[in-house]
Amino acid sequence: MIESLLIANRGEIACRIIRTARALGIRTIAVYSDADARALHVREADEAVHIGASPARESYLVAERILAAARDTGAAAIHPGYGFLSENADFAQQVIDNGIVWVGPRPASIRAMGLKDAAKQRMIAAGVPVTPGYLGDDQDPARLAREAAAIGYPVLIKAVAGGGGKGMRRVDDAAAFADALASCQREAAAAFGDDKVLIEKYILSPRHIEVQVFGDTHGNVVHLFERDCSLQRRHQKVIEEAPAPGMDADTRAAVCAAAVKAAQAVDYVGAGTIEFIADASDGLRADRIWFMEMNTRLQVEHPVTEMITGQDLVAWQLRVASGEPLPCRQDELAIDGHAIEARLYAEDPAKGFLPSIGRLEAFDLGDTARVDTGVERGATISPYYDPMIAKVIAHGATREEARETLADTLDAAVVWPLRSNAGFLVEALDHPDFVAGRVDTGLIAREGDALMPPVLPSEEVLATAAAALAGPQRIAGFRLNAAPQRTARMLVGGEPVSVDFAAVAVSPVAHDRLLVTEGGQTWEVTPFRAAGAAAGGAGDGAILSPMPGRVIAVEVAAGDAVVKGQRLVTLEAMKMEHSLTAPFDGHVADLAAQPEGQVTEGTLLVRIVRDGE
Repeated sequence: MIESLLIANRGEIACRIIRTARALGIRTIAVYSDADARALHVREADEAVHIGASPARESYLVAERILAAARDTGAAAIHPGYGFLSENADFAQQVIDNGIVWVGPRPASIRAMGLKDAAKQRMIAAGVPVTPGYLGDDQDPARLAREAAAIGYPVLIKAVAGGGGKGMRRVDDAAAFADALASCQREAAAAFGDDKVLIEKYILSPRHIEVQVFGDTHGNVVHLFERDCSLQRRHQKVIEEAPAPGMDADTRAAVCAAAVKAAQAVDYVGAGTIEFIADASDGLRADRIWFMEMNTRLQVEHPVTEMITGQDLVAWQLRVASGEPLPCRQDELAIDGHAIEARLYAEDPAKGFLPSIGRLEAFDLGDTARVDTGVERGATISPYYDPMIAKVIAHGATREEARETLADTLDAAVVWPLRSNAGFLVEALDHPDFVAGRVDTGLIAREGDALMPPVLPSEEVLATAAAALAGPQRIAGFRLNAAPQRTARMLVGGEPVSVDFAAVAVSPVAHDRLLVTEGGQTWEVTPFRAAGAAAGGAGDGAILSPMPGRVIAVEVAAGDAVVKGQRLVTLEAMKMEHSLTAPFDGHVADLAAQPEGQVTEGTLLVRIVRDGE
């Protein structure tokens, strides 16, 4: 067994790997950037090495610094986690060339599956069904437009080196193709250094089914059944579960066999995931499930597979990397119950899911579900990395039991003062289609506002908060044969609210400030004081940068007439593009945004005024 392990990652996955390594008696070494100097994974490891400045490109993506840290600490192996350098074949080869064990697939396997077009060609040769599309080298926009038309709209443009939903666009008609292609290529170049794309048929009733596969150096390959990752927002997974709802035994056998065949085609070693797209318009059927891509690493959603199989996949990785055979044969693996995972992000659903950055002063996810996290109370969520703060995983004998446990856990989640998507996740878990297992990748986009959590707590919670804040005071109103009433004015999340409550409903306590949580949302409630009321923003037409980032496109000029919804500025932040649009018809009065300019949160970019003003 490996004696020492450097984890070339951060946050939740680093903590997850440390936990298993410690159980196996392996010494762990963390690496960290300036922003992560006090991070949880740094404190949990046996040793930690500083590797650079806060931006990932100056730390977690610098292979030589990670290798130097491994050499300096005598690390016997490197585990890349997911993201960053986990699917970088050149880095994997460098690790091996330095005499260090690489806890992952062979570099040749990573290369074989790293480019989506080449991977699909290989799968076709291996007899694995693939989605209809264009995989050619000719990247001329006119050629790509012709291919899209030949495939038939809607189509999906995908970066060949992509992942995580980046560099991906759905296009519904020819008129939108050119803009979508340009945006996709810009995002792909920024995220992966490669703007090459492929085009494939967009499935109108799609479900995202993936199969966990595992290979060892002795020629053994097994699957650990499937996961359903269909609940997505902007092509990024939100809620995952195992097994897939509605998957019958014959279809499961077919898709899992195809996954094993795909892994064998590239002599796969270690943990990997074969991703399929299913046309679920007539339920899950073996003849309507096609290979999309392979992720040559451990997936974010691996805990649901662990929960239904009783296996520790990180332990499997470490044993395989040590040269041991797989811990189980295929006939020793079975499905036990159901598991569902939700990705908890520090982001604000009310503001287009923009990341919420700052200090996490209150953070509590209870103890009713498994929580994989890399943060704790007092941690700082920085703008430099993905804003996922935890994965919450529930297991039950049935899907409904797992769903209820997860929904209840998230309902009581305390995340403050940062905003989180916990309330959104609760709404999604309670949606009738999800409850019934009728999930496809378009559900969130279709439902839109129906999945948005309430802006304020319920009247019952507000009344309780009002009584707790008010304390003993003169009764404001009294009617014979009626409960005495009081009226309180409060600030709830900074907004003034008036609420009537029965004086006998609760025992007044008198607080200056308290936190209330309901439906996965947390609000600060304080007594209303005129001086404490918010002064207001910069005005209806002031377009402010919602977060730190880089201006990559300015679509208007000073004095231009604009219409409501027109794109004004495109900002790149958190490795994604964010379009800022006009809030109403008018004209550009001020234009401060400059292409390639770096901006901080709250920076005025454009000011729109209504005509005549």
